[in-house]
Amino acid sequence: MEKILEVKDLQLSFHTFAGEVQAIRGVNFDLLKGETLAIVGESGSGKSVTTKAIMRLLPESSSEFKSGEILFNGRDLTKLSDREMRKIRGKDISMIFQDPMTSLNPTMPIGKQITEPLLKHQGVGRSEAKKIAIDLLRMVGMPKPELRIKQYPHQFSGGQRQRIVIAIALACNPKILIADEPTTALDVTIQAQILELMKDLQKKIDTSIIFITHDLGVVANVADRVAVMYGGRIVEMGTVDEVFYNPQHPYTWGLLSSMPSLDTDSKLYAIPGTPPDLLNPPKGDAFALRSEYALAIDLEQAPPVFKISDTHFASTWLLHPDAPQVEPPATIIERMKKFPGSRYYEGEAK
Repeated sequence: MEKILEVKDLQLSFHTFAGEVQAIRGVNFDLLKGETLAIVGESGSGKSVTTKAIMRLLPESSSEFKSGEILFNGRDLTKLSDREMRKIRGKDISMIFQDPMTSLNPTMPIGKQITEPLLKHQGVGRSEAKKIAIDLLRMVGMPKPELRIKQYPHQFSGGQRQRIVIAIALACNPKILIADEPTTALDVTIQAQILELMKDLQKKIDTSIIFITHDLGVVANVADRVAVMYGGRIVEMGTVDEVFYNPQHPYTWGLLSSMPSLDTDSKLYAIPGTPPDLLNPPKGDAFALRSEYALAIDLEQAPPVFKISDTHFASTWLLHPDAPQVEPPATIIERMKKFPGSRYYEGEAK
């Protein structure tokens, strides 16, 4: 499939009063046309910073691209001027933020907010932009769009506001849609509706989605591939089935073991400790101090990326040919029993 976005060895720092925070430390991934890539991990792992770097929404006064490339249509976004980025932002790459109330202008009717990118990027007239805005509201499931287009954000529920934000993001039929935890502020029923809406819209407009979340349950329903981030790096990447049913990194084991399920009959697992301080990042594996599976080399040297399959990669010394074979947690072994190719596979259908 065609690659629409390539992130190569991205390293990004923030300069603070306390010192240099190495927020992104060598991130590599690509996004294929029409696919949904989920980026998961705890708060502070670098998920949102990575996507804001793609959009060039980080403050230039305190952030710095140390190295790497973000290639979109053959152009390195890290090298573009603000003026050039404004032509891409909202038109070719759009973003849905976590809290719709802070994304919308409370002083403007929603119709004006939806037509703004149409007028700026599409060059259509106001009457045509209004028709498109009504169609967009109808497409995202807003009742009576002809009337509601004149209303203000405070006159809508949380789920409706998120639908409005999605309509704004889709106004120019972007090639890439970045959704930064778009359902976190919503209750579970509305979450399901928004996720279903995004899946339907993706098919209609054939856009690629980068979905940021800490909720692995959401990932299973929306993603084609998953990137697991920790300490400013991607520690595991693969298809949804590979990451869910044949995970290889101890951090992925911890995330999956902490997921509640209908089968849970005991206390949920909690990953011990806290994420690393990226003011002084560890020289070895950033997860080593929190992992019961850490090897001596983990404290001294960061692991390379090991290839498990053509689509599955993980950065852990446990995959080295000379590493001792360890048993994953019981909950992970149960998952692996359902994955063809796993050493625990028992031939069960997932």
